[in-house]
Amino acid sequence: MSADPEDQSLRDLDDELADALASLCRLSADAISRVNEAKRALDVTFADAAVHLGLVTPPDIAAALARVRRRAYREGSSLIEAVLRRQSRDRKPTVWHTDHVKPTRELVIAHTVDHARSEKVRALRTKLLLGRQGTRQANVVTLLSPCAAEGRSRLCAELAIAFAQLGRATLLVDADLRHPRQHTLFGSDNQWGLAQALVHGEPPRLHGVEGVPDLALLTSGEVPGNPLELLSGDHFEQMVKGWHQDYEFVVVDTPPVTSYFDGLAVATRVKRVLVVSRAQVTSFKDLKEMSRHLAATPAKVLGAVINNF
Repeated sequence: MSADPEDQSLRDLDDELADALASLCRLSADAISRVNEAKRALDVTFADAAVHLGLVTPPDIAAALARVRRRAYREGSSLIEAVLRRQSRDRKPTVWHTDHVKPTRELVIAHTVDHARSEKVRALRTKLLLGRQGTRQANVVTLLSPCAAEGRSRLCAELAIAFAQLGRATLLVDADLRHPRQHTLFGSDNQWGLAQALVHGEPPRLHGVEGVPDLALLTSGEVPGNPLELLSGDHFEQMVKGWHQDYEFVVVDTPPVTSYFDGLAVATRVKRVLVVSRAQVTSFKDLKEMSRHLAATPAKVLGAVINNF
């Protein structure tokens, strides 16, 4: 059986880009070996793996792609250029409907790459990537916590930023329609967001994020009178299906489960959950109660994070 010519072309392009990056960024043999190991483990391209390891930057990739294009033109290779064009076509650009917003200093990973917290968030990102199902649909995950003040919203924002820093189309959704916080973490207005899109049956209005070009933010919007009904409805279900098609990663924030059932409604639609608690604060009783409620949903628990701050 012969290999698919298009698949072979993608592999050839990845090899070409790897050579260009190694030359431009003067990657050592050890660094190249580490990138190839990460590439196999995460099932990503050489460029994505190199960014993940902090060995190259998006501008480096752009320069390397330009070198590959120039070489293809010199050699009369239309195949490589065709693949480059196809990749650009396949990657759905995020369309911004409002002004860009900026991560506040609280979101450390957006400002200090070598901070200890940033490293821990990237480690969590890697674990989620390793457990990713083999599908072209988005890796959509809901973060749930039993109580308030457990660090769930901040972790949601930083995890979404970490995914976007891989150069992948990422959406951060504030589905906490009780006491939303994502607009505060990004210095955004919150007059129109998820709640209004659900109430009026309109496409959501997204914010671009300065410094994180592959991240889109969907704020909660003004707090509605019927959050649970909105998140349990058909329109929200259809919205989630759209996210699966339009993005590679989606991170969803929710209100605390011991106070509201909204997060369980979201988990039922998304079906993938990361549990968040806080050391010395979250009680075993509250965690057990949340686990009991989760067991009644079709959601799969991917793991648990214990915040310590």
